[in-house]
Amino acid sequence: MSQKQLIQDSIDHHDYPIEEGVIIDSLDIRLQEIIKKKHPDIASGAFISYKNLTYYRLLFLEEIIDKANRKNDYVREAVYDTTKHQGYTALDVQDQLDRKITFGQKIADDVARFGGSWTFIITFICFMGVWMALNVLKPFGIVFDKYPFILLNLALSTLAALQAPLIMMSQNRASDYDRLQAKNDYNVNKVSEEGIRLLHTKLDHLVQQDQSDLLEIQKLQTEMLASLTKQLVSMQEEQVRLVGQIEKMRRSEENV
Repeated sequence: MSQKQLIQDSIDHHDYPIEEGVIIDSLDIRLQEIIKKKHPDIASGAFISYKNLTYYRLLFLEEIIDKANRKNDYVREAVYDTTKHQGYTALDVQDQLDRKITFGQKIADDVARFGGSWTFIITFICFMGVWMALNVLKPFGIVFDKYPFILLNLALSTLAALQAPLIMMSQNRASDYDRLQAKNDYNVNKVSEEGIRLLHTKLDHLVQQDQSDLLEIQKLQTEMLASLTKQLVSMQEEQVRLVGQIEKMRRSEENV
């Protein structure tokens, strides 16, 4: 069996079979930079064994992980800085209005609430029925509002004249509530939209940046496994060569 070609390692200056290493210039640029940073005197075309290359690959792996951690910290700080300045919190609009309500507005709300109920309608119909019955049937011989019920018409007109502005006051408060509620909803939606945008930014970072780092780590792992496989094959070949030499020596002794 022919003798393997040996080549000097540029790191520890020991001789290794050429199959147990690689030329530094064929490695990843960033891995080359790490090696040349540790050994700036390495010349172009230098050889490095897989045994020594494993150490620098581990350094390269640590650098990738550290870079990924810095990216994650940057994204987390950016999200925190953005959300920190969003000082808006959702408001209880009804509570805000109730704190500013005046006595007149409270009366207007009660009148509008009662005037829009079946209780008011039934009570008012019954009242008008009793009024007209008393003035038409004259059960006690008393007539205070003869037909066509002019006093009743005056009372109804007065009631309508007073009730209308009170209802409008209550509607104005309802309009104020709707306006404040719409503004509050707008601010809440704006904050939610910003949160969703930041979430998409983080997801894009995870998909694009971290995925590329994971692929780079997988590539390094594959290269390390390949180098280990080559070393195992070389060791097996060396073992076969030694076993052959021992067998040849044993046969020579038996022939003697």
